[in-house]
Amino acid sequence: MVARGAYDWVDYAESGIVRDAAEVMSDLADALPDEQLELIPFKRVGSTAIGVAEWLELARLVARLVKRRDIKGVVVTHGTATLEETAWMLALTVPTRKPIAIVGAQRPPNTAGSDAAPNLRGAILAAASAVLEGVGVVVVMDNRIHDARAVTKLANHDLDAFQSPESGPIGRIAADGAIVIRRRPNPIPATRPWRLENLRSLPRVDIVYSYGGADGTAVKAFVAAGARGIVSAGLPPGRPARDEREALIEAASAGVVVVLASRAIAGIVEPAADAKRDGFMNAGDLSPVKTRILLMLALSTTSRPNRIQAILKQF
Repeated sequence: MVARGAYDWVDYAESGIVRDAAEVMSDLADALPDEQLELIPFKRVGSTAIGVAEWLELARLVARLVKRRDIKGVVVTHGTATLEETAWMLALTVPTRKPIAIVGAQRPPNTAGSDAAPNLRGAILAAASAVLEGVGVVVVMDNRIHDARAVTKLANHDLDAFQSPESGPIGRIAADGAIVIRRRPNPIPATRPWRLENLRSLPRVDIVYSYGGADGTAVKAFVAAGARGIVSAGLPPGRPARDEREALIEAASAGVVVVLASRAIAGIVEPAADAKRDGFMNAGDLSPVKTRILLMLALSTTSRPNRIQAILKQF
């Protein structure tokens, strides 16, 4: 997106100007590494407009690209609002040893102090690096390399907004362009229960956010809308509010898959006796938004509770 002035860090979408990657890279050419780039347009949309249809279309495009012998890796330029979700969807649907780097910017390229050029530089270096072979999908922001499962956006406007709260980044981009890896994340299982080529849509899964005094209104609305799964972003350490829980019990007894996650930034949702009694599953240490994506994919292949919980635990 193109800002209207040097310090238009907030309302830049109001300009109405959205450029594709080729235009952005042309402006930033002097700041980018000397790699042979093939620029492929996808969609000129803000990341608040991205959902399941766009994810599946993008995944199929990336899956085709990584099969080509002449491509070392793929960079996806992305708005930051849903960047971590897109990264996780690609990680789950595009099995490859080639690096896939998702990158955004907190400040538009034509504003003062923009992070667009260094972030894009880092993502290109990461995607071209043999060091990141087999790591899977990474998010490259603020010269840090994060794995798709762990990363989240913790701040609205800060340049270091993307963090991996539990584990920290897996590495960084050095000033000279070297890729420095401190740890390698646990690999996502190579065999997936779903096949991307068979996915044309995904079952509806919604997230219910718990707070003091929350009742069952949202739960009942989602069930009425046809949700096959509901993720509870519960009160830490992963418990829905009392009245909300009653509605979730009703939903589970009606066949809706209910998964307990937590609105806390870090920590695991442990299996609990009352959750098992009420027919709930647990998300472990996966965030609510990423649990939703995994649950949609799981429900596309099975409705068996034991199998769904095994998938949640496996990934």
